[in-house]
Amino acid sequence: MFKNITITVFIIIGLIIIYNFRDHNQKRAIDACIAGSQKLDQPLSINEAKAFCEKEIKEKQ
Repeated sequence: MFKNITITVFIIIGLIIIYNFRDHNQKRAIDACIAGSQKLDQPLSINEAKAFCEKEIKEKQ
């Protein structure tokens, strides 16, 4: 009985952790895209770069 409860608790904790970090990779990709866009010949403003990067990354998913 105790073993089943512990397994259930660990599964619930794991699901909470996954739920909290599911957008982590996408945010990192957007930040990297924004940083890279600043090194172009004609750098975009931060807001323009963020909008462009979010659009491109969401299209590729």
